[in-house]
Amino acid sequence: MAQTNLTKREKKDVSTREQTRDNAMTFMPRCDIAETVDELVLFADVPGVETSDIDVRYENGELTIFGECLPRSNTHNYLGYEYGVGDFYRAFSINEAVDADKIAAELKHGVLTVRLPKSEAVKPRKIAVKA
Repeated sequence: MAQTNLTKREKKDVSTREQTRDNAMTFMPRCDIAETVDELVLFADVPGVETSDIDVRYENGELTIFGECLPRSNTHNYLGYEYGVGDFYRAFSINEAVDADKIAAELKHGVLTVRLPKSEAVKPRKIAVKA
């Protein structure tokens, strides 16, 4: 299978965080991207985020993921915690022909899965050989 040309737009390491206005934090969630014959699949770690707090967009060959992780409830006495509260953002340039009308996203157990189906024009096809 040919390697898909996919580039990350951010310049910082994924483990760093940046200050934004009002001293809020912006995080870059860790992402894995897989390719099959039919689609690209992106998996992003977004613990503590609700479906209503995520915005996924695909426009002009760019996939952006933005959202926020709201403060946890105070009903627990936390002894420690490792993920932060604040906004998160990632952007990717997708250099593959994608069928934008069929893109789907799902959030389950803190993992956002975005499916980017390839357009029919770029899928490999078998050519019949005549005798």
